[in-house]
Amino acid sequence: MKKIAFYVLIILLFTSCNQEPQNIKLSGPIFGTAFNIQYYSENNTNYQKQFDSLFVVINQSMSTYITDSDISKWNRNETVEVDNHFKTVFNASKKIFKETKGVFDPTIGNVVNAWNFGPDTNKFLTDSTTISKLMETVGFDKIILLDNRFIKPNNAYLDFNAIAKGYGIDVIANFLDAKGIKNYLVDIGGDLRTSGTNIERKKPWAVGIGDPNFDGSISHSKAIKLSNKSMATSGTYRKFKIDNNGNRYAHIINTKTGYPTKTNVLSVSVIAPNCMLADGYATAFQAMGIKNTTAFINTHPELKVYFIYLNDKQELETLSLNDFPLN
Repeated sequence: MKKIAFYVLIILLFTSCNQEPQNIKLSGPIFGTAFNIQYYSENNTNYQKQFDSLFVVINQSMSTYITDSDISKWNRNETVEVDNHFKTVFNASKKIFKETKGVFDPTIGNVVNAWNFGPDTNKFLTDSTTISKLMETVGFDKIILLDNRFIKPNNAYLDFNAIAKGYGIDVIANFLDAKGIKNYLVDIGGDLRTSGTNIERKKPWAVGIGDPNFDGSISHSKAIKLSNKSMATSGTYRKFKIDNNGNRYAHIINTKTGYPTKTNVLSVSVIAPNCMLADGYATAFQAMGIKNTTAFINTHPELKVYFIYLNDKQELETLSLNDFPLN
């Protein structure tokens, strides 16, 4: 009997050691869009509850759409002790702000609201007097983080929506890393971070780049393979407003003038080491345009960029920079 039990134990151990990792797929709404997460787990563990908890923490820290979030209290000059999530995104935003000479500026939020692209509804106050007044509050260089306190003007307004989604992706990815998950794809609203491979297909993760469809439809005519990298896309074709005269306004606001950026760029995708940086740089490059972005990334080999734009004949063209993968 003891020998039989011993053999059974060996068989069980052998079976356990050779069990194929299970592909766990989770999805749901978050950050005004949707998440789709895939990861391979050897013990078939579902982390949905943990993901939901992390999403709650990030929203409570940095969502301007939640009235009692830390950032909303901060913007109202209420006493609030911000968490490390807030500080991490603040410092990354400061880095991109400095490198892009202010093109990326989280203090533009009140102007974004005036153009009705933010959480405040029923605003389309685009007269020059209003814009000029609001632009007095813009300037990320006026805000300084010292340990656990800020030096800032009383009317300062922060909005991390151009970078916080990418950071949220990184938080989920870092959680999976900590759990020993080696192969995963974390996608929120088309921005994503990958690790390892798609084990079932025995290939790097295949991810799509969205077509610039103004009608709101979603399609992908280009797919690339991505492993251990992040990618984020900023586009003017999904988020725009049309005034009573039929004028179309893109959501990328020029941080120097307070008016929507005039550009022939329809979308820009950025591959970076993490998704927070990919998200922030994609927004900046959308505003900077092709010429300035091309010059910028000559000194940033860690960034790979893909433009979809309209040429002088209003025809679609593409441009890849820093060896953005074309496969």
